[in-house]
Amino acid sequence: MTDRKTLFITGASSGIGAATARAAVTAGWNVGLMARSEDKLADLHAELGDASLVVSGDATNLTEQQNAIAATVEHFGGLHGAFANAGMGLDTPGTENGDPEEWRKLIDLNIMALLYTAKASLPELRKTRGHLVLTGSVAGKVHIPGSIYGASKWFVHGYGGNMAQEMRGWGGRCTVIAPGMVDTAFFSEPKPDKLKPEDVANAVMFALSQPERSNIPEMTVMPTG
Repeated sequence: MTDRKTLFITGASSGIGAATARAAVTAGWNVGLMARSEDKLADLHAELGDASLVVSGDATNLTEQQNAIAATVEHFGGLHGAFANAGMGLDTPGTENGDPEEWRKLIDLNIMALLYTAKASLPELRKTRGHLVLTGSVAGKVHIPGSIYGASKWFVHGYGGNMAQEMRGWGGRCTVIAPGMVDTAFFSEPKPDKLKPEDVANAVMFALSQPERSNIPEMTVMPTG
């Protein structure tokens, strides 16, 4: 259909995902947009036009991710990048006072959904020697007292490093983007002196734009404030 590269994004309806979709289209990519918020995706699609495809669904469902990626590939003719971005934090932090049901939702989204993105996209990325990008966190690089959210991001960083080693065997690449605090709806109150979603999107696009001989396994992006 086109010689533009194509990027699949989970958690695409707002925050880092939506900012990355905008940055990718500006850089000449097509984007497959996956999230549960169909109305927000429709608005983003109206903004981005024919370079975007809405493939709404639940990232914690492997079949829905597989179907979304298949639809993206069918529409745009291939897949060159997959951005496992969907994630959540906890309303009740810590272990002793934490909510095990909330833990399960966090693990399903921050870990299992990320694994599903990788599993669903890798067969297509092999064909294009493509790029897997994962949203990690500075919380996955330091020890924060009792942080279960941070522990989920430690998994992302470990898994991303392992995938970088695996994918290099067939010419693919894997990058973990580790932002500090970002001013998104992730937090209940605005964080005006922290990173903007666009800052993280710029990091994603920098990693994706490297020549084939170069891989950036991890990028840390910190606010100056």
